[in-house]
Amino acid sequence: MKSVAESPPGRETSHVQPEAVEVNREVVLRELENILASHYFQHAGRCKQFLRYVVEHKLEGHQEKLKERTIGTEVFHRPPGYATGEDPVVRVQAGEVRRRLEQYYLTAADDSPIRIELPVGSYSPVFQSRAVAVPPTHPLYRRINGSAVEPERHRIRPFLFTALALILALAAVLTAFAVHRWALQKSALEQFWSPVFATRQPVLICLAKPIAYRPNEDIYRLYSRTHPGTFRTEAERANTPLPLDPNTRLTWGDMFIYTDYGVAAGDVYAATAISTLLGRIDKPSQLRIGANYTYADLRNSPAVVIGGFNNKWTMQLTSSLHYAFVEDNEDYSIREHVPGGRVWHTRLGPQGETLEDFGIVTRLLDSKTGQFTITVAGIGPKGTQAAGEFVANAQNLREGLHNAPANWQNGNLEIVIQTTVTDSVAGPPHAIAAYYW
Repeated sequence: MKSVAESPPGRETSHVQPEAVEVNREVVLRELENILASHYFQHAGRCKQFLRYVVEHKLEGHQEKLKERTIGTEVFHRPPGYATGEDPVVRVQAGEVRRRLEQYYLTAADDSPIRIELPVGSYSPVFQSRAVAVPPTHPLYRRINGSAVEPERHRIRPFLFTALALILALAAVLTAFAVHRWALQKSALEQFWSPVFATRQPVLICLAKPIAYRPNEDIYRLYSRTHPGTFRTEAERANTPLPLDPNTRLTWGDMFIYTDYGVAAGDVYAATAISTLLGRIDKPSQLRIGANYTYADLRNSPAVVIGGFNNKWTMQLTSSLHYAFVEDNEDYSIREHVPGGRVWHTRLGPQGETLEDFGIVTRLLDSKTGQFTITVAGIGPKGTQAAGEFVANAQNLREGLHNAPANWQNGNLEIVIQTTVTDSVAGPPHAIAAYYW
């Protein structure tokens, strides 16, 4: 009697699924189109590009095309030879495709003859046969006097059940090993940002917009009368300090709130670094400034909240944490909320220039908003800039998290960042304290 593995190609098989099958190209492509048309992939442009690319090249036998750097270059338009360790776009997108495939097959009809899978740790898809019934013409049936009868269950069942149990046990062991190996290979940057893919909502990048005041036009005109040719254009008024005598008296009516100004430079640098990173890993983001976002917005989307003492949402979200920003009689600091806890202050030079600044990075899986939230904030603008660079750079995160406990990615964390400032330029960020829970 022939075994299941010896069944002629194209015939239906028993409920035992082989590890791999030789499939018809048209059948695979038809299944691919069904997947891409589903609501799990329909609006996920990058996932569709990725899956179509790997499936079509697998069918063509172009295994050399299914390497991380090649996919990054041809699908995501990265430059040839780009550093995959610094830019994990392919690994991140592969994880998202696996998640969507799993969701698709949880609800997909069983009428397709194959299943498309993307094994963990690989970019080469597998085309798995779906189980179907055994026809009377199959060798597992015996024929008596030319007529088909029921299969000899008493002969095949023990063998099939034993084989199936062994296959399932082996698969469980291999899957556990693959998942463990995959987790070890994931970079700190991927693990830090992975919760943003738990929702289809874009990441909100939220900047504060403090109130900014400016002299009204009469003050500029008055100065221009005694200094002909100065401050006659808006470009000059917006870019040149008004050098009034320190003893010049101004009334409150001489000032007005200038609504077009107010975003801190350090916040902008941090937002730019984070927005660039999210673009590289193909996670949509939206920039919100000042009154353009509310607490309700923070409850509906993952968010990165930027800025320290100038951002009320940072102060609210971090006020009760292990490390927090504290203002005490115009003294601004970061303090550790334990008896005898450490305190960090901005260090200033003789002319009031910033020489050293500090910031806090928080990563909250379930913040007060109920959403995954990151805060990136400094005592001063240089600290905020350094904190933004820390979360957007793979090497910074790798170094800053090297002493993190096992499974840190499944919890919350705070990291205190230090930066040395030279000629008004913030230096590389350094993690000097951390707390995990």
